[in-house]
Amino acid sequence: MTLHEYVASLQGRTVAVVGIGVSNTPLLHLLLDNGISVTACDKRSREQLGDLTEELARKGCRLRLGEDYLEGIHEDVIFRTPGLRPDVAPIRKAVAQGSELTSEMEVFFKVCPCPIIAVTGSDGKTTTTTIIAELLKAAGYRVHVGGNIGHPLLCEADAMLPTDYAVLELSSFQLMTMTQSPHIAVVTNLAPNHLDMHHGMEEYVSAKENIFRHQSKGDVAIFNLDNDITREQATRAVGRARYFSRQSQVEDGVFLRGDDIMVRRSGTEHRIMAASDIKIPGVHNVENYMAAIAAVDGLVDDEIIARFARTFGGVEHRIELVRTWHGVRFYNDSIASSPSRCIAGLRSFKEKVILIAGGYDKHIPFDVLGPEIVEHVKTLVLCGATADKIRAAVENAPGYAPGHPAIVETSPFQKAVETARDAAERGDVVTLSPACAAFDQFPNFMVRGRTYKEIVNSWAE
Repeated sequence: MTLHEYVASLQGRTVAVVGIGVSNTPLLHLLLDNGISVTACDKRSREQLGDLTEELARKGCRLRLGEDYLEGIHEDVIFRTPGLRPDVAPIRKAVAQGSELTSEMEVFFKVCPCPIIAVTGSDGKTTTTTIIAELLKAAGYRVHVGGNIGHPLLCEADAMLPTDYAVLELSSFQLMTMTQSPHIAVVTNLAPNHLDMHHGMEEYVSAKENIFRHQSKGDVAIFNLDNDITREQATRAVGRARYFSRQSQVEDGVFLRGDDIMVRRSGTEHRIMAASDIKIPGVHNVENYMAAIAAVDGLVDDEIIARFARTFGGVEHRIELVRTWHGVRFYNDSIASSPSRCIAGLRSFKEKVILIAGGYDKHIPFDVLGPEIVEHVKTLVLCGATADKIRAAVENAPGYAPGHPAIVETSPFQKAVETARDAAERGDVVTLSPACAAFDQFPNFMVRGRTYKEIVNSWAE
């Protein structure tokens, strides 16, 4: 089915689009421009949404805004925004009465004419997705990047060619209701995350499995052999299961032998490059590269992979060097919105660091973070709603002694950054690696990271 055919199938049906955000705005315009009867639903008010509501209204879009934006929803087709659970009462009632629940990403899977490579996991999704996309581009393919990064792809589907590749980063929220899977699926790792939105770890892991659950025998799913959850998931792979591992020499996939990144398939193996050639720091980025190499194996030449790894400086907000100020290096790792992500960041540095942490409470336990902070942090600066929980995890950790690390709680955010600066001496590393989401103080981790960079770059030499 093409996008044009899908839109034509909506003629004479009513459509509700829930969430007037980045992913759904192009969809709204596409439907309205094709004469579809559309209602746009959003929790925000007309004033908060601004000029966009007027533009939609002029095209004939009905608006259902404010706190009761889901009440009475009944349209024939309902497009769900990723942040909305599919089982909230008004949606559940509408589906029971015959409404079809879908999403921009689910329809994209139906109409995309080219192979899809998709990445999910708790950590490393964006970097792995970016590496895959850039390697394919370097090999001469036309690549479309979307999902949680890039921009919405659905409205561009009719311009894609069968020889192109769509490379997607998919969240658990996007995957919850997916009934199709990509041709190549990558699961980077899994650890507790987003438990404020999911009804427990079991539901979170089950949502992630939709990335490979609906594959065919000819498809490929790539798993982290070193992660207990993903290793177990691989037993349920429908198609070909491949692995990547820093700790074991896998039979089919990518592994580390000493400093060499190796690929093995069909009983033969060869060296791709040295792990030490990778420009971005941290063993977790070695894993990200191994996952990406497994995904593009057979599509991208080894020389292209090695050359790219030596020059690629990473993605913004991911252990991003902001500035060296008076001999102190300041890193922005604002993407680290979970304990496991923060731990990976801490392990990326040879020296003990000054860590800025804390933020929105996703109801994730911090027990595993405490010992890592004791081992890798000389001064811990806490700011945000989870400050007390992180402090408790550190003080209860084996090996903790008062002052090792020193712990400071402060607010607001700018004061926390300045406190970390003032605690640093020449040669030190200061890193923003919060282990929490940003929503207690910022709209998202990107605004948090850019605010941090603005503060750090504002200091005179």
